[in-house]
Amino acid sequence: MSTHQPSTVEAQLAKLADERILIMDGAMGTMIQKEKLQEADYRGERFKDWHKDLKGNNDLLVLTKPSVIRKIHDAFLAAGADIIETDTFNATGVSMADYDMQEIVREMNVEGAKLAREIADEWTEKTPDKPRFVAGSIGPMNQSLSVSPDVDNPGFRSVSFDEVMASYKEQVEGLIEGGVDIILIETIFDTLNAKAAIFATEEVFEEQGIRLPVFMSCTITDMSGRNLSGQTIEAFWHSVRHVKPFAVGLNCAFGAELLRPHAVTIAAIADTRVCVYPNAGLPNEMGEYDETPEVTAGLLKGWAEEGILNIVGGCCGTTPEHIGAIADAVAMHAPRAVQGTDPVMRLSGIDPVSISTLKAAE
Repeated sequence: MSTHQPSTVEAQLAKLADERILIMDGAMGTMIQKEKLQEADYRGERFKDWHKDLKGNNDLLVLTKPSVIRKIHDAFLAAGADIIETDTFNATGVSMADYDMQEIVREMNVEGAKLAREIADEWTEKTPDKPRFVAGSIGPMNQSLSVSPDVDNPGFRSVSFDEVMASYKEQVEGLIEGGVDIILIETIFDTLNAKAAIFATEEVFEEQGIRLPVFMSCTITDMSGRNLSGQTIEAFWHSVRHVKPFAVGLNCAFGAELLRPHAVTIAAIADTRVCVYPNAGLPNEMGEYDETPEVTAGLLKGWAEEGILNIVGGCCGTTPEHIGAIADAVAMHAPRAVQGTDPVMRLSGIDPVSISTLKAAE
């Protein structure tokens, strides 16, 4: 791994993060759903004769319906977001294999980043005292390196670590070419997939002689606070701490009310900034999110008052109205103070292990 040399963007972000709680955008997927797009919208002219159904391939819209993505980015920036995420959550060769679109993955990431870059720069020009940043969204993929897709063969894997790493590397290269400021490895349900994304990111940094700030965000799958590969939040942090991310935290999963205990955990142990962007509550029986902007913002205001936030935004179901309300709610509160940790060996499997803890127990 290359030695960490902070970039100009990282230094700028760090200065802002020391001054106030930074605001991320809200949900891309559920905002796209509100547009009621049909198959023809996803296909556009370029893919009108494509041999597979394309409806639901939201990442493709950066090529076939960029005006929709631009409108969503613009709305979140108007609401007060400092950081917007590219529409590239599933834009990897592994995930795009569902549509036989592996060959355009690089283009999707480049164009998704360029689109977000263009509109972020427009807003920075309008509000130079509030610069806007672009985070390259890197999702968890639709394949797991830790969990077998075959219940009768727990040792089976549909992809290898090297395949996942190479797929992520292509994505990172495209995002950087398109002009992102931040690499955001998010919705981490499988820490081994995240490790592949980390390896890919570090390799690209080394090859290109650059370094961008890295955000890492885990998602938990049950109230015990574990991700799908079984790790607790603390064990997850032990697994990725070596990356020295600009920020680490949680997204998606439950709404702010149920996610709070786990946010408190990561805020207590992380020696870096904490980033949290929860869903707008839990989905109803129709898969829609009913939690109002006032409720979400009220809950997150409490987190800010407790001093556990550095960066905050929204995930599934959160609209520009949610982000505006959150920005207003946390505006008067200081960001969490980043604390150092004792220099002891910290290891993890599905649970954390600290060597000093073992000695104390003896």
